[in-house]
Formats: sequence, structure tokens, C-alpha cells
Amino acid sequence: MPRVTVIPSTIDALTKAPLSIKKKRRVCAYARVSTDKEDQENSFEAQQRVYTKMINNNPDWEFIRIYADEGISGTSIKKRDQFKQMIEDAKAGKFDLLINKSISRFGRNTVDTLNTVRLLQSLGIEVYFEKENISTFDSKGEFILTIMASLAQEESRSISDNVKMGKRWGYQNGKFSIPYGSFLGYKKGEDGKIAIDENEAATVREIYRMFLVEGMTPGGIAKELKRRGIKTARQKDSWSKVGLMSILTNEKYKGDALLQKGYVENFLEHKTIKNNGVLPQYYVENSHPYIIEKEMWELVQLEIERRNKIGAAYSTSDIFAAKLICEDCGGFYGRKVWHSGSKYQSFIYQCNRKFDKSTKKYKCQTPHLYENDIKDKFVKAYNIVMGDKEFIIEDLKDLIELLTDTSEIDDELIKWQVELDTVHELAVKLIDGKAKSKENDANFDKTYSEYQARHETARTKIESLQKEKQLRIAKKTKMETYLKYVIDHPDHLLEWNESTWRLMVESAVVHKDKTITFKFYNGREVRV
Repeated sequence: MPRVTVIPSTIDALTKAPLSIKKKRRVCAYARVSTDKEDQENSFEAQQRVYTKMINNNPDWEFIRIYADEGISGTSIKKRDQFKQMIEDAKAGKFDLLINKSISRFGRNTVDTLNTVRLLQSLGIEVYFEKENISTFDSKGEFILTIMASLAQEESRSISDNVKMGKRWGYQNGKFSIPYGSFLGYKKGEDGKIAIDENEAATVREIYRMFLVEGMTPGGIAKELKRRGIKTARQKDSWSKVGLMSILTNEKYKGDALLQKGYVENFLEHKTIKNNGVLPQYYVENSHPYIIEKEMWELVQLEIERRNKIGAAYSTSDIFAAKLICEDCGGFYGRKVWHSGSKYQSFIYQCNRKFDKSTKKYKCQTPHLYENDIKDKFVKAYNIVMGDKEFIIEDLKDLIELLTDTSEIDDELIKWQVELDTVHELAVKLIDGKAKSKENDANFDKTYSEYQARHETARTKIESLQKEKQLRIAKKTKMETYLKYVIDHPDHLLEWNESTWRLMVESAVVHKDKTITFKFYNGREVRV
């Protein structure tokens, strides 16, 4: 019969340290509080005191340090600097035991929690959770840890959902907040409500003026603001084109608020994505004091749309750029210099394609024009239009009233929404019935395909109707803005006015006989 002799192990399987050497365990602790509110300060400091005392009072332990993250969410380790430092120190072999209050303090993301624990285990480091009395060196530890981490993750999901529901309830009641530290022009008033910061508001008004009245681009505005030493909302010296476009398109500057522009899709990653119709949005009119008058704000949106269509052809130095159009080819007129450098030097406008050598397609017969010719013709066109001012005002009011009535579209939307809901219910019942019976697959597939086709038809109709309604509302807003300017502007112009040209004329087509057809923003056309 074979004889077996047991040879005792001399190395600890987990710590890799010789068993013959009595060595103190190097111990650290990790602490985290979930918010940075004042009432959590004591809890944060208390955790550090308790752990320091606990480790120092154990004769078999050597105190290394406390890692502590304050006011950081536990759903992700990305923003927990101390947590990340702890991992780096673990890899460097700086401690043997990590003590933590509970799994929920360690992390609410199951994947992150388990991966971190397994990494520490592979490095010979034990993790002990006080509240759950779990050690990762226990054979049952990982199974219990998985269950507890999952529960902690669901707790975080529940909290996240509650926060979302609270926000959406607030949106439905027109309640929202502004991030004052990064939002130019507003501050928190003494009553807690949104108030105008007059110093910053002056900058906002100047940005709108430079864009609309002076015709500057966001890039040009950024350079000018930097040259003047004007700082951004975050007190930075440099302005970005993206930041300026955000200011020029944000409806809050006209006193309204569009709520739920974005949403957090994954509560673990905290990443906000744009809401493209996945969730309802809420538009609150006159929700707070305005910095920019609604009419000016709407004109800026129209100008942004116009410039986007024009693209690279837009010029800030030329007031007629991308508004003067050649009748022959549809291209833009541009400014040219004649007799440059001589006493006969002059500026004229002609079609940019008139002498284009790169193509033989265009040989435009439209004439060149002097700048003063264009200005004089505009003054005449303006005076003709404003000669019918009362008629224009009444006509615009009737058009606005017509555009305001969307009852037919709304009725159609209701009808197709009912169809969509009905088909959805039928499809659910069909699938449920299929699971409970032995219905023929061919019959099921045929019925399901019919429901699918009905569903697609209803969805397409709803999208089309919603788009039509939005276009009508946009046109109504455009007409209201133009009406305001017609009422406010003089009945008769004695001389050229640049701002009136920018704000009233959409385009001007140059004809072969040197006449120009001016198209105003209300759709009225006058040929002079």
C-alpha cells in the first residue's frame, strides 16, 4: 500500500509571501460619499477617522492610507480619481488588504465592481466589505458579491429613474433650471428665480447685433470679442464658433425654454444624447426675462438658415453678397474692381460666372451694376412696397391667422395615432396568442405582415403631418417677425439704409435690362 507524506506549503497562495515570516498586513481603506452637499461633510470625514483608528488599533496591521472620493457618483469609476489611484497603487504592490464600507460605496456598476475585485484578487489583495461581512478571499465571496452588486446596481437604476421622473414632471409644469456658471447673460435672482445679468447680457446683445446687423460670421465675432478682452461665461479669453452658434440659436435668450433637448440613455455611463423625438419635449413661452426681443431672435434664425444654404459664397465684407442673383444662371453676383490702382478705380457688381474660364456652360448676358445703382433701386422698391403698408399689414395678419389654425392637421394626427395604437395592441395580442396556441405559422406570418404594413403607414403619416405642422408654425413665426418690422419701419426711405436692406430683403434678381426684382421676406416681389 503506497505511503503518502504531506509536504506543507511554504508560500501563501494569495499573497505569495513566505508562511514562515510573520509580517504585518499593509492595510488601506476606500471611502466615498455620493453627493457634495454640506450635510454629507460629517459622513465623509467620519469615514476617514473611523478607518484610520480601526487600522492603527490592530497590531497585525500596518496603516498605509485612506483613499476617498467626495461627491462623485458610484455608477462609473471614470471620474473617481482616488479610486483610480488606489488601483494604480495596488498594481504597484503597495497594500495587501482593502477595507470598504459596503458594496454600494465601492460601486453600483456590477461589471466595474467585479472586474476591480478580480483584478485585486489576482494581485493577492483581499477586499473586505463591512456592511455585508464579505471577504473576497472567502470561497463564497464572489457569488455573494455578484448578487449584492446586482442589487446595488438596481438601486442606482431606481434612483436614476426617480430623478428622471422628477425632472419630467417638472418639465410638464414648465419648471427648469439654468447652469448659470456656463450660461452667458443670466444669474440667480434674490428670489431664486432666473434674472438677467446686465453686464453679460450686454455681450449677448452685441453678439446678436454683430451677426445680424453687421453681417459678421461666428468666427469673426469670436476674434472681435477676444480683441476687446471680453470673456466667456466660464471666464475664458477665447471664444469658439460652436459656443457662439449655441448663443445665437438658444431660445432661452428670447425668454422661452425648450425642455428635454437631451436625455441620459444609460444610467451607468451618464452620457447625455440628443433627443430626436424619442422622448416628448416641452416648450414654455415667456418662462423668464428675455435678453433678445423675439423678433430679432427669429430674424437671426432666418439669417442662419439663409447662410447655411449659401455656404462658402457668403461674405461678411460685402453687403450684397449672396443676395444679388443672376437671372441667366442663378449664380451670385460679386464685387469686382475696375482699373485697380488708377484714378479711375471703381467697384462694380457682376455675375461671378460671367467670365468663368473653367467652364463654357455659362455666358451670362446680365449686365454689371454700380453699387449706387443697386442702393437707389432698393430705396425705390422699398417705397413702393411700403406705399401699400396698410394692405401689407392686413394681408400679413390674415396669413398669420390662417397659419395659426392647425385644427385639420391635429385631427389627422389624432386619427393616425389611434390607428398606430390599435395596430400595436393587435400585434401584441397576435404574438401572445401565438405563444399560447398551435396556430399555423403561415396564418400568423400573413396577419403579422398586415399589421406591420399598417403600422408603417400610420407612422409615416404621423411623421409627415408633424413635419407639415412644424413648417406652418415656422412660417407663421417668420410672418410675425416681418409684420413687426413693417409696422416699426418708416413708410418712406429718403436714402439707403444698410440694416433695412439686411432685415427686409431675402434676395434680388438682376435682369438683362438692368432692372432688379427685390423679394422681401413676406414673399412680396417688386421689379425696379
